[in-house]
Amino acid sequence: QVQVVESGGGLVQPGGSLRLSCAASGSIFSIYAMGWYRQAPGKQRELVAVITSGGSTNYADSVKGRFTISRDNAKNTVYLQMNSLKPEDTAVYYCNAEGVVVTTDPNRYLEVWGQGTLVTVSS
Repeated sequence: QVQVVESGGGLVQPGGSLRLSCAASGSIFSIYAMGWYRQAPGKQRELVAVITSGGSTNYADSVKGRFTISRDNAKNTVYLQMNSLKPEDTAVYYCNAEGVVVTTDPNRYLEVWGQGTLVTVSS
């Protein structure tokens, strides 16, 4: 019914930049929050950054000042600009859409996850 698809991952050298994109599609009326999480090998999934439909943002301490999250509500798309990348940023990055209201069932709030995109920071 609703899906989110990430793009933009890849291999980058330390100090480099990448921009991730995530588009939500389906019979969407609104989405409260869209965000990025990541999971490194052997570690738990953690929040990277989240943005609400009103533009409020929250970042993990480890990425503050380096990553910027933005959103296009009209396109149901969220972006993550990642600068000054470090090897410890290597992980699978997952897009999350929370508080999704669909036109076919407006009384429900859905949460949808993407399949993930791999970001590798290495020289």
